[in-house]
Amino acid sequence: MSVGTSRTRKAHDVRRPPAPRHGDLAELGIDPDDLPDGLVVADEQGRVICFNAAAERITARSAREALGQRLEKALPLEDLEGRRWWQLTDPYGGLAIRVRQPERNLLLPGGREVLVSARYIRAEPTGPVRRVVVSLRDTEARRRTERSHAELIATVAHELRSPLTSVKGFTATLLAKWARFTDDQKRLMLETVDADADRVTRLIAELLDISRIDSGRLEVRRQPVDIGAAVGRHIQAYVAAGQPADRFLLRIEQPLPALWADPDKIDQVLSNLLENAVRHGEGTVSIDITPTASPREGEDAGTSVTVSDEGTGIPEESMDRVFTRFWRGSKRGGTGLGLYIVKGIVEAHGGTITVGRAHGGGAEFRFTLPVAAPAYLA
Repeated sequence: MSVGTSRTRKAHDVRRPPAPRHGDLAELGIDPDDLPDGLVVADEQGRVICFNAAAERITARSAREALGQRLEKALPLEDLEGRRWWQLTDPYGGLAIRVRQPERNLLLPGGREVLVSARYIRAEPTGPVRRVVVSLRDTEARRRTERSHAELIATVAHELRSPLTSVKGFTATLLAKWARFTDDQKRLMLETVDADADRVTRLIAELLDISRIDSGRLEVRRQPVDIGAAVGRHIQAYVAAGQPADRFLLRIEQPLPALWADPDKIDQVLSNLLENAVRHGEGTVSIDITPTASPREGEDAGTSVTVSDEGTGIPEESMDRVFTRFWRGSKRGGTGLGLYIVKGIVEAHGGTITVGRAHGGGAEFRFTLPVAAPAYLA
């Protein structure tokens, strides 16, 4: 019996090796200063043993000053009601089953807001805390994103309100007093409603484009594109709408390399750039199409399109903001989203776009598209 019992015990004592786990940062060859977030680690006595470079940047405090100090002194955090955070949470003397603090907004001295989360490391589930690992994140990037979203919502609400008010007003008037209006009056009202509906449709399309650009989901369906013919169609449309034909100057340098691009999106780029030149520029609108070296090394030649006017141009101090959301020059209407979308479309094709001052003094936009055939033809 004793032998059998002994064997049984030995069998039970044989344990499988533990499942592979991530080692510490040193074993992984990672320096805490390489981490993008602030990292603060306190030992079992509550003294700081790690204070990385990101933590220094976020707290504006040096690691030399923080190391060896008590956690609550090295990282004096308060909640939004002014209460001391470490006294509230009591990581070393609080609930023995607590293993973490979820991310929340806390305040550093001086009122700077940071995102803080903490993890309590215990040797056993309800044992004493051996380490407190604190993660810090700056809230500035998140605040910029939230402000951008708020601006987008406010702009969209403003831009939608005007055409929808017009549509509602004219349709309500026609329904209530149809017989009182002449055919010409009815036609004018319906044409206005149609134009405002187109305006709403364009705005919704812009919002969808922005969503795809920001998420990296803008699809490019490449086909052969005759860029000269595409520009010619836009010029003909402006002339048909009443612009003098001699206001446009189209110059094409031959031979051009074969261009594979998304024709609808290239039309969108041309439409926006030409509309800006016609509406906000003066004098002759020049469009130059030339073969050029690709903006990316190791690729074949590409095609460049330059659209320039002879107006007052864009002020030097605004050049860096032209392709950002909601940028509008002086006396410029619209949502301020068009050039942001243009840049996203050009870059989705692997190209580049720049803005500068034209020889005639006006604005000059130049975009370059590399030669790129679809994958199945490569």
